[in-house]
Amino acid sequence: MSTTTKQDTFKTINPTTGKEIASHTYMTDEQVEESIQNSQKAFLKWKMKSIEERGEIIKSIGKELQNYKKELAELMTDEMGKLLSQSEHEVDLCTSICNYSAENAPEFLKNEERKLSDGGRGIITYSPMGIIYGIQPWNYPSYQVLRYTIVNLMAGNSILLKHASNVTGTAKLLKSIFDTAGLPENLFNVMVIDHEQSNAIIEHKLIRGVTLTGSPVAGEKIGELAGAQLKKTVLELGSNDAYLVLDDADIDLAIEKSVMGRIYNNGETCIAAKRFVATEKVYDEFKEKFVKAMDALKVGDPKKEETELGPMAREDLRKKIHEQLEESVDKGAEILCGGKIPDGEGYFYPATVLGNVTPGQPAYDDELFGPVASLIKAKDNEDAMRIANDSRFGLGGGIFSRDVDKAIELAEKHFDTGMVFINSFGLANPMMPFGGVKDSGYGREHGGFGMKEFVNVKAITIKK
Repeated sequence: MSTTTKQDTFKTINPTTGKEIASHTYMTDEQVEESIQNSQKAFLKWKMKSIEERGEIIKSIGKELQNYKKELAELMTDEMGKLLSQSEHEVDLCTSICNYSAENAPEFLKNEERKLSDGGRGIITYSPMGIIYGIQPWNYPSYQVLRYTIVNLMAGNSILLKHASNVTGTAKLLKSIFDTAGLPENLFNVMVIDHEQSNAIIEHKLIRGVTLTGSPVAGEKIGELAGAQLKKTVLELGSNDAYLVLDDADIDLAIEKSVMGRIYNNGETCIAAKRFVATEKVYDEFKEKFVKAMDALKVGDPKKEETELGPMAREDLRKKIHEQLEESVDKGAEILCGGKIPDGEGYFYPATVLGNVTPGQPAYDDELFGPVASLIKAKDNEDAMRIANDSRFGLGGGIFSRDVDKAIELAEKHFDTGMVFINSFGLANPMMPFGGVKDSGYGREHGGFGMKEFVNVKAITIKK
């Protein structure tokens, strides 16, 4: 074991106060190797258990999450600043993932039999692969972990987690919850490591799959590193989702959902509503009401019931979004509300709306990961759809229209994204696939699809 020195530790910071929460120590290379070996041993036992046996333990994890709900929710809010009510909802979502996966895995993963043309018999099995390594972000500290962990445990794999350093406490608490729920030892290991150690894990011969939720830049690096090892990846990356307010939209509904779509989770969501594209016919009304609603939001302590918008998760993230705003303004955008870093402790940023947003500005081209909305005028419905697809991203998007059938047609045939929300805004649902196209990545989670991302689709042929 190597000796721990001062630079081998790091601190987690409460974004509401800017004060330290805890100090954590990076693992040594020897500890990393030991964790990988133990994970492989645990996998070899776990894969022999029936899907139903696995499901009982996964359901127990769901129950244990509820037992720890208060502690877990408060820690998530302390570590990354989301509203406490939304942290509580996140715990409930995690429990629903456990229950949905346990209940439906026997159907999703059951063997398929086929009669072959030569009279023989074919069996297709979905066999577990081994250790799945997940690199996860801080914005949904529990959900991001559960989203890939639970389905892969159900499939019979074992899990290594590298969580974002600023939510290390949540990662460790989740490990404790899994252990308390009866998950066999070493099936879920938290890796408190740096980037070099992470890269070495991807290259390790015992790692069979890699999943990342993060930025497109991170996706390129992880995809390249894993691809060089011929290892499968699932990449869930960023986006600048467009929400279309069409000629026949219910404007009041569009305002209500658009505000929530932009500021939910303090606006720090890959699938958040980010570009609001209103047609000329409704633009002025939407603009007036949207700016008024955003400007009225109460910013403050995320643990107070009346607060509607908490702080950004880190100081560097606030700095980045403000720089993106300033560059957009330099290139012609107009601040309609917000846009100023407030005085005082914590990493707060006001709900902000930018107008005159055009191509070439970060507000149009890039992802604004915080409570800043881009307002864009379209000539008509067709032009609104063109603007929505004028993006290198393709995670989600929204359509506001009273003609639901027409909206469904637009979503199905024209919207170039992995998810479309009609007269609502994007939140994850365990029953529906989650993922994107283009620079938003590839692969799917949820809805049964994630359960088959890291399995060996094995063909067994029996001659007549």
